[in-house]
Amino acid sequence: MPVTSFAESNTIGVPRGTTRRIVLAVGIAHFINDAYSSFLSPLLPRLMDNLGMSIALAASLAMTWSLAASVIQPAAGYLADRYGRKFFVIGGPLVSGIFLSLIGLAPSIEVLALILILGGIGSAAFHPPGAAMSGGAAEGKGSGLRMSIFAFCGLLGFAVGPLMVVGLVGTVGLSGMWVAMIPAILVCGLLLKMLPADRPHPDAPTPPPLMEMLRALHGPLGAIFVISALSGFLQRLFLTLSPIISSQDGVSEATGALVLTVYLAGQAVGTLAGGVLADRMDRAYLLAGLTALALPAHLFAFWLLAGSPWMLLSAAVAGFVNLALMPPVIVMAQEILPDNKGVGSGIVMGLAWAVGSIAVIGFGFLADGIGPRPAAIVSLPLLVIGTILAFHPSLRPHRMPDHT
Repeated sequence: MPVTSFAESNTIGVPRGTTRRIVLAVGIAHFINDAYSSFLSPLLPRLMDNLGMSIALAASLAMTWSLAASVIQPAAGYLADRYGRKFFVIGGPLVSGIFLSLIGLAPSIEVLALILILGGIGSAAFHPPGAAMSGGAAEGKGSGLRMSIFAFCGLLGFAVGPLMVVGLVGTVGLSGMWVAMIPAILVCGLLLKMLPADRPHPDAPTPPPLMEMLRALHGPLGAIFVISALSGFLQRLFLTLSPIISSQDGVSEATGALVLTVYLAGQAVGTLAGGVLADRMDRAYLLAGLTALALPAHLFAFWLLAGSPWMLLSAAVAGFVNLALMPPVIVMAQEILPDNKGVGSGIVMGLAWAVGSIAVIGFGFLADGIGPRPAAIVSLPLLVIGTILAFHPSLRPHRMPDHT
């Protein structure tokens, strides 16, 4: 998921007249990075059979990747701001693409975990400087549109990745999956020429102390943090359990991948819509409405027969309402911490989604006991917490869009 860096985006070192080229190049990099990042979920049933994994262990592996891709994002953003972003924008997708293409070659659970950690680090290294470079590609208006394009490209890659990897593995098998790294290598080579050189920014501000960041969670930022963590939990739960449910329903691996693609495509559209709505309506009502709708949408997406038309429609709606939360959550966090907007974004996205991913492990153990579908359905009442927090009194000053 995209998270801005500690420092404010700036245009130092970026030549004028190259805005579109920069946005296009970073969008391609985001598409590539997130396409590889979605390789694990559709292959979980196959990997569980090959390596003898339980559902809880499979959920733990998904959490391992998510943590590696989230927790270090603030530090990666600071380093990129200070020493130059181009290296991270190109190197992150390259590392992610190379290592996540080796998933099928892992001979053991331990090696698979190491591969996921390294691939997650590559993804974490990309997102903060990618967001900063795209949003700061030009001065003046348009940064919101550029950020929407940046987010959409990543989610589009995340949506098509499952179909790509399942099609590849169906042709060459898990042992031949390594060939998937070739496009990443070629595209990253192309990006070297597309992206202009940038120079280090030694004046980048030092990140706030950890305790200062944690103290901010006692106020309205804490409410936003919990809402975002619930959103991250729900997405990771769906991506982990949905392929297993599809397998138990007896549908093909390709159909299971299609379910993920439909859900993630809904998220891509939701991200764009959420940004538009956040600028036009009371954000408390928006957050409350989205969290409330997420419960029935995910209920039907988990409950209906995998791959059926109504299930696919439910999955698309579920994905839409789940990630339409992201733009208003980021905007409100930046308003709460106006002098540390990057920190606010990092807390409610990178850190919050990491916490949400950890919670998936508990429901993985529950799924081993009662089955993946009942475990998923049992988790859904947690979303009511987000609906309640949307009306927390401390958020009142940040509810309405600022049209000044």
